[in-house]
Amino acid sequence: MKGLFITGTDTGIGKTVVAAGLVHGMVQRGRPPAVLKPVAAGCEETPAGPRNEDAEILRRLLDPPPPYEQVNPCALTAAAAPHLVAAEEGRTIDVDALAEAIRASAQTRFTVVEGAGGWRVPLDGRRDIAALARAAGLPALMVVGIRLGCLNHAQLTAEAIQRDGVELCGWVAVELDGADPRRAAQVAALDERLPAPRLGWVPVLDDPRPEVVATYLDGLLGLVFD
Repeated sequence: MKGLFITGTDTGIGKTVVAAGLVHGMVQRGRPPAVLKPVAAGCEETPAGPRNEDAEILRRLLDPPPPYEQVNPCALTAAAAPHLVAAEEGRTIDVDALAEAIRASAQTRFTVVEGAGGWRVPLDGRRDIAALARAAGLPALMVVGIRLGCLNHAQLTAEAIQRDGVELCGWVAVELDGADPRRAAQVAALDERLPAPRLGWVPVLDDPRPEVVATYLDGLLGLVFD
C-alpha cells in the first residue's frame, strides 16, 4: 500500500483527528509518512500567506515539518465549498496537478492524504473530491461521525466510493456526542452493513491529541504495517 486517501461522511466529523492519530502512530513506529491536505477551504491570513489549521496539525507531526505549500498546495480563505471560494477568489482548482502531486509523493513514501468535506464536494465545474481520489490512485479510508443520520450517510458514501472504482479499505467510527445513548448500537449497525472492516473507534475525547487518538486506531495501524 502506497498511502491512504482519508474521506468522510461530512465536514467536521473527525477526518483530521483520525489522520493525525495515524500519522503520529506511524512516526512512533519509525515510519513517518508524507502528509497532504491538497485542498483546504478555511484559512487564516498570516505574514507567510494563508494557513489552514488542519494542514498545520498534520505537518507539525513530522520532524522537520515539510514546507506548508507542499502539504496544502491549494489554500482557500473562506470556510465554504472549495469551488465556490476559488471562484470568489478568481482562482481555479487544478485537480490534475493535485492528483499528480499525490501520485509523485506516493511513489517514494507512504502518503496520508486528507480530503475536504465529504466524497462529493465539488472542486471545479465538473470534478469533485471523488475525482481527485480516483486520479490519485490510493485506497480510501472512510471516517464516519457517529450521530443521528450516520447510518444513511455512511452507507451512501461507501456505495459511492465503490461505484467510483476506488477501493474502500475500511472505516473508522468517531463519536461526536458522548450523551447519545445509541452510539454503540449505531456502530454495531454499521459493522453489519458496511462492505469494509472497521479499523478504529474513537470515543468522545476532552483532548483529542494525536498520541491519544492513535491508541484507538490499532486496526488501521495494523493495516498500514501489515
